[in-house]
Amino acid sequence: MRKALITAAAIGLTTVTAVTATGCGAADMTKQSSPYANAAGTKTVTLSVQSWVGARANAAVATYLLEHELGYRVDTVQVDEVPAWDALSQGRVDAIMEDWGHPDQEKRYVTQKKTVTDGGELGVTGHIGWWVPKYFADAHPDVLDWKNLNKYAAQMRGPESGGKGQLLDGSPSYVTNDKALVKNLKLDYQVVFAGSEAAQITQIQQYAKDKKPFLTYWYEPQWLFNEVPMVEVKLPAYTDACAEKGTADPATIDCAYPTTPLKKFLNTEFTKKGGKAARFLKNFTWTKADQNEVAQMIAEDKLPADKAAERWVHKHPEVWKKWLK
Repeated sequence: MRKALITAAAIGLTTVTAVTATGCGAADMTKQSSPYANAAGTKTVTLSVQSWVGARANAAVATYLLEHELGYRVDTVQVDEVPAWDALSQGRVDAIMEDWGHPDQEKRYVTQKKTVTDGGELGVTGHIGWWVPKYFADAHPDVLDWKNLNKYAAQMRGPESGGKGQLLDGSPSYVTNDKALVKNLKLDYQVVFAGSEAAQITQIQQYAKDKKPFLTYWYEPQWLFNEVPMVEVKLPAYTDACAEKGTADPATIDCAYPTTPLKKFLNTEFTKKGGKAARFLKNFTWTKADQNEVAQMIAEDKLPADKAAERWVHKHPEVWKKWLK
């Protein structure tokens, strides 16, 4: 997981692990193939779903179309990011629909063991950064340079920031570079965890309602930008040298998060024996706007994921019909 600390995988949005990692010293289970792919006549697909709403949007639409257009039964499993790769290699899940960049796992399973196959780009570019509300940036444009953040620390204080400016993060389980960045850039800020993505969204919405200034760790794609316009603070540019240094010691990271084209990965045996389902998942590609539309219906409009997917599918046949070829 060290590599993920300095790649876009540092979003680290994790939840309770539903599938255990093989772990150091454990038997090598990576030769197992998907039980669903190998069971003759069985039309079942298992998708790994991460906890953030964009990933849930991918899975919801894929599930709806696999079930209603291709006649499969779809099971979903909520798994932490790194254990999801182990589960994919073992055949416990057939596909990961949104990966934010795990080069160590990709090297091990795609390049070396060949138990996982690159499923192509999702069509969405992922980016993590620090953001302030547009209404504050409009009034104080110099806040968009990290070198000026200390100037506004007093205005960014929160009840849990200990007299410093507050940098709002999501869950303590997220793997982020924020504490290292605050320390290494000598910023008068304290990282404060909202507790979850949902809690962070609620806090941001309340700040926006009250027109209060705030500084938050956030990421694209995310539907909340539709409701609360935010502008990114420019951190020191991401470089390979910074990434290499951070790989050796994450506490040394002093540059921005990278921008990552999000990708799909499939169990290799599933790609060979998964038939129309495997082809469909390889063909699945959509835009940030598409994903945000579904995500907002789930998170903000409180529609069940299947209903949000159904609504999007009925509205956008020109997008998804190409995936069925």
